[in-house]
Amino acid sequence: MGNGMTAVLPLISRMAEAATVEEVWDLASAFFGSLGFGRANYGFTRFLYMRNVGDPDDAIFLTTGNADYARFYFQNGFYARTPVYRWAVSNVGACTWKWVKDAFEAGQLTPEEMDAVRQNFAIGVVAGVSVSFPETTTRSKGALGLIADPGISPDQVEAIWERHRDEILAVAHLMHLKIITLPQPKAKRSLTERQRQALEWVADGKTTQDVAMLMEVSAAMVEKHLRLAREALQVETTTQAVAKASLLNMIFQRVPKAPMVGKS
Repeated sequence: MGNGMTAVLPLISRMAEAATVEEVWDLASAFFGSLGFGRANYGFTRFLYMRNVGDPDDAIFLTTGNADYARFYFQNGFYARTPVYRWAVSNVGACTWKWVKDAFEAGQLTPEEMDAVRQNFAIGVVAGVSVSFPETTTRSKGALGLIADPGISPDQVEAIWERHRDEILAVAHLMHLKIITLPQPKAKRSLTERQRQALEWVADGKTTQDVAMLMEVSAAMVEKHLRLAREALQVETTTQAVAKASLLNMIFQRVPKAPMVGKS
């Protein structure tokens, strides 16, 4: 094992033990930044159809950019117009963006992609690396984009990739595998603790009366919790709510305990 891989082993252990998406992302993005990729974007959906990621509220979007950049890149759908997005949806693996530069100069991209590349050039996005992760379901897709820092040329990215490819891929893959097991960060489709409990008991096969007894509330209150859960998840039936909450890691999750404070 090379010195590079040995050096990232402590980082990999910390990522494996992380309890939140934010912690995993901070650890991984700091590592990428140390190699010259201070700007990073990550996206994951369980509802991919063709090139559409589904409802953005059901997807995970993470970036090291500021709020303005996040709105520009994710909320306005700019990412979907880029050639690297097309590549990520259609492929599994990793590549530098040299092919984008070559295709742009040869006029081989679509007009929409040509315009997206020009916009990226205008904000200093000229070189980088993409990782498209293998998935276990047909509707899931995750990808990572690492943007080279200002002043780092495409040729320099090629050299960085040649030296650190194995470390980058090891950290990226563990980051992705860890993130997709954790609840989404600050999910817009959040559930209250009681809504979560009600869905968990239903998923366990309990009737409304059973759930009422277990939660020590009335059957009407259980129905209210389930109705509000359906509304939060934007589904029509409780069965759909259980399925969607499970997919989004919103139920049956271990809640991190607050650190214990020693007695004085």
